[in-house]
This record gives sequence, structure tokens and C-alpha cells, in this order.
Amino acid sequence: MTQQQYLLSIYQPDGPIPEPDVLAGIKAELDVLNREMKDAGVWVFSAGLTPPSSATVLKARGRDVLVTDGPFTEGKEHLGGFTIIRAADLDEAMGWGSRLAGVLSPLSIEIRPFQG
Repeated sequence: MTQQQYLLSIYQPDGPIPEPDVLAGIKAELDVLNREMKDAGVWVFSAGLTPPSSATVLKARGRDVLVTDGPFTEGKEHLGGFTIIRAADLDEAMGWGSRLAGVLSPLSIEIRPFQG
């Protein structure tokens, strides 16, 4: 059976991050979930991202490239991290995404299949 890759995007609000002791508990639960994904053969890659203020945006203007510091768009939430998985279908991807949402509550998880 061919498996599709899915992007599980983690959106978090702008502003301060939780205290270190809170983050330690979340990281421990996330480590357990990532291990379960690896053991199930669905995990491909995952990573957290630095704050949007660290972003650099490049935009082609003819032969020139405009370089801008900061996030591409301003908003109240930003992409804070992601996980890529292999799943048989959207239902399976949603199962893993639901588990991720449970660990990272109240953050939102967006699931999108890759093309091709």
C-alpha cells in the first residue's frame, strides 16, 4: 500500500513562551509521542522553529531579490514547528495529529498532504 506524506503544522500564539518547567513536561510527552510514531514507522521528521522575528524573507523582483527581516506576514499566530509523517490516508494522519494536539493543547495542528 502506498503511503502519503502529511505535514502536521503546529501553530502557536505570538508572545511569551511557557515557563521552563511547563515546557519540560510538554517536551517529555512529545518525546514519547515521537518515539511511538517512530516505532509505528510513520515518523519522517519533526522540528521546532525559532521565533518569527528571526525569519528572513526573500522576494524576487525581476533580477533582484528583496531581502526583508522578520516574518512574511504579521498575525496573532505563527508556525512554531512541524512533524512530517507517512500515513495510509487522511484518517490515519488525523489520528496522529489528534495525539499531537493532545500533547500540545491548546495549540492548533493543521494537517496537509504533500503533492505527488
